[in-house]
Amino acid sequence: MAAPDDTADRDAADHDAADRDPYLWLEEVTGEEALTWVRARNAAATAELAGGERFAALNAEIREVLDADDRIPYVRWRGPWLYNFWQDADHVRGLWRRTSLESYRDTRPDWQVLIDLDALAAAEDENWVWQGASVLRPGWQRALVELSRGGADATVVREFDLERREFVDGGFALPEAKTFLCWIDADRVYVGTDFGPGSLTVSGYPRVVKEWRRGTPLAEAATVYEAKPDDVLAEAEHDPADDRGVVTRWIDFYRKERFVRTATGLTRIDVPDDAEAEPHREWLLIRTRSNWTVGGSTYPAGALLAARFNAYLAGDYLAGERELTVLFQPDARTSLGDYAWTRSHLILTTLEDVKSRLTALTPPRDAGGEWSAAPLAGPPELAAAKVVDTDPDRSDEYFLDVSGFTQPAKLLRGELSTGELGADELSAGKLGAGALSADRGPEPETLKQAPAFFDASGLTARQHFATSADGTRIPYFVVGPPEPTGPTLLTGYGGFEIALTPSYSGIVGRGWLARGGTYVVANVRGGGEYGPEWHQSVMRHNRLKVYEDFAAVARDLIARGITTPNRLGIQGGSNGGLLMGVMLTRYPELFGAIVSQAPLLDMRRYHTLLAGHSWMTEYGDPDDPADWAYLRRYSPYHNLDPVRPAPPTLLYTSTRDDRVHPGHARKMAARMRELGLDVRYYENIEGGHAGAADNEQTAYKWALIFEFLWQRLGTDAAR
Repeated sequence: MAAPDDTADRDAADHDAADRDPYLWLEEVTGEEALTWVRARNAAATAELAGGERFAALNAEIREVLDADDRIPYVRWRGPWLYNFWQDADHVRGLWRRTSLESYRDTRPDWQVLIDLDALAAAEDENWVWQGASVLRPGWQRALVELSRGGADATVVREFDLERREFVDGGFALPEAKTFLCWIDADRVYVGTDFGPGSLTVSGYPRVVKEWRRGTPLAEAATVYEAKPDDVLAEAEHDPADDRGVVTRWIDFYRKERFVRTATGLTRIDVPDDAEAEPHREWLLIRTRSNWTVGGSTYPAGALLAARFNAYLAGDYLAGERELTVLFQPDARTSLGDYAWTRSHLILTTLEDVKSRLTALTPPRDAGGEWSAAPLAGPPELAAAKVVDTDPDRSDEYFLDVSGFTQPAKLLRGELSTGELGADELSAGKLGAGALSADRGPEPETLKQAPAFFDASGLTARQHFATSADGTRIPYFVVGPPEPTGPTLLTGYGGFEIALTPSYSGIVGRGWLARGGTYVVANVRGGGEYGPEWHQSVMRHNRLKVYEDFAAVARDLIARGITTPNRLGIQGGSNGGLLMGVMLTRYPELFGAIVSQAPLLDMRRYHTLLAGHSWMTEYGDPDDPADWAYLRRYSPYHNLDPVRPAPPTLLYTSTRDDRVHPGHARKMAARMRELGLDVRYYENIEGGHAGAADNEQTAYKWALIFEFLWQRLGTDAAR
């Protein structure tokens, strides 16, 4: 008889041991004992980091960047107006305002102030933080304004009259909750909020979609759809251009079902549940996240497809009745970054080895026509371009933001030609390359140019590739002097298919580069730099590869002579904060200092804390022993080792973060202190997941971080 396999027993014992957490009391966000502990840690961190001349200079210089009058006031088209939210030294909480395009071209636009948030907060004795506004289309006379207390994800929603510039007495309004509210027309909205017991998912988001009519109690709103309690959320949107309502059920973070609302009920848009399906006027765009074989053709993960919406909804793709056109197909070096509609065109932003490329596509005018394509002028090498806004209801204009590590941002306004750009060759349903630059419309005009916040004349930006443990090439960017002599700061994220692209930061420039430091951005797997497969290859049980990638970049920096371990600091937030925590526990010998912001660190309990349940598709289910077996290998909170030296560490979070629970950072700091490891901790009372609610708090946060790094990486000469 074979000996019994005791692996399951060992796993169960390890699972039970992880549940015996002596610091659970620190998960009581506003518990008095926990806040007393927080205040003591804040006082110690402030005494260590915030008292010297360098900290004061850092704080003042970063605050100057954030409050600068000549920085770009980014805007959003809403009808004839351009809307902007602005914070500076005189408007700490901010102004919501608008102007015309003609006025926006001026050096000092004539802004019409709609809401002075400082005045509102003072009048109502609330710590309001701006969370955005949704303007009614096509009337443009009303808005649904979202405000949060202290920067939390949970918001209060109130209707605002844009002509009278005042809140609507008796208008649409919702108390604080994780909410969505979307206009259907002037008298109806889609709403999802906390309707009472059972109306939220386990993740804390709306589960029920209702239609709410003006002048009626919320309790009488008609139910449109109910998701399951274990789903992430349910939401709805309405496009007045085609009078179409779409309901989305988020099954998990990456899978969803979308339904079109018709007079007879909801009709499912029949695509794979891991694909994005976006109706727009007569078109349906489908963005695949896995290989999809349909109608005899296989479309790869990361492709963008187009179909006539009504024909697609009515047809049977298994029978070949749904015609799909490939608008973009990835390769080993290229992925789809984003896309944006104008009135007559579709602009694609693609990444080629993490460098931006732009293409304008034009749909056919008739049923027998073909899509055409023309390249748009892209950014300089090692810079990035992003379409920040379009006006698809009214024009073919677009706003393009271009910046690089050493190139301050520039905001361009382009306008595509109103006719077809041309007719490209199409082969086997795939969009061919075009050379139609002459028909793109006039060259974009420069609307705004951001100032240079630091002297970059002696700095270079270059791209290198490291080789990870499994042989995968990992790109990373290095910014600094050609022959570095100061310390190096390395950052990364590695999750949720979020790509890190080149961008200008006055904060990093003044706080780090201008003082002699070198800055590095690692494009590790888990992000979206090379499309869905770059992300999916390291989900759940393959997560350790992310950390191997980041360690490989660190080793490559050292091998190239760019830095040494005692002069290499690392910094990251949220999922990037988890990355920092894993570096602390698995690769401490590579680093001289670590900053982890708003981090996940307890991977045994993350799914029970705030929105953590919604991320189980990314990380796994800690209650499943098989999943916990691999989560346990890297969970920073469970891998602290008093015998193995840990680099000096700063943990930074926010009491008002209702996305990633502050208990992660609190418990990690407490455990490190118990083990005698070198840690300091700071928790901002406001700020939400961003860690700061206004420019003053943001400057203070970054000054603490940079002061810690300069102290610990041995750079007194850089004062």
